[in-house]
Amino acid sequence: MPTELKDAATIASKKAFSLFDEFKAFALKGNVIDLAIGVIIGGAFGKIIDSLVKHVIMPIIGALLPGEKGYLGWKLKVGDSEIPYGLFIGEVINFLVVALALFIFLKKFLGWMMRTKQEEPVAIPLSKDQELLTEIRDLLRLHTGQRSPPPTS
Repeated sequence: MPTELKDAATIASKKAFSLFDEFKAFALKGNVIDLAIGVIIGGAFGKIIDSLVKHVIMPIIGALLPGEKGYLGWKLKVGDSEIPYGLFIGEVINFLVVALALFIFLKKFLGWMMRTKQEEPVAIPLSKDQELLTEIRDLLRLHTGQRSPPPTS
C-alpha cells in the first residue's frame, strides 16, 4: 500500500473518531439528556390528559348538550357527504385542555427544577493564608479600637 494511501486512511479514521467523540460529548451533556427525559415525560403526561378529556370530560359535555349523541352527532350535510364538525369541536376542546394541563404541569415542574438548581452556593473554605490574614486584621482592629466588620465567609 502506498504511503499516500496510508496517510489518507489514517486521516479519515482520525476524523471519524473525532466526529464520534464530539457526538458522544454532545449526546451525554446534561441538557440533551434532560430534554430527552422531558420529551418522554411530556408524551406520557399528554396521553394521560388526552384520556381524561376523551373518556371523562367530553362524555360529560356530550351528556349536557341536546341530542341523542351530544356533540358527536353534530354533522353538516353537503350533498351526499357529511362533515362531522362535532368531532372537530371535540378535538379542539381536547387540544385546549391538554395544552392547558401541560402548561400548568411544566410551569410547576420547571419552577421546582429552578428552585433546586438555585440552592445556596457552598461557601469555599478559606486557605490557611486567608485565615491568618483575617486573624491579623481582626487583632489590629481590636487593638486600635475599631469595630470589626461582619465576617465575609
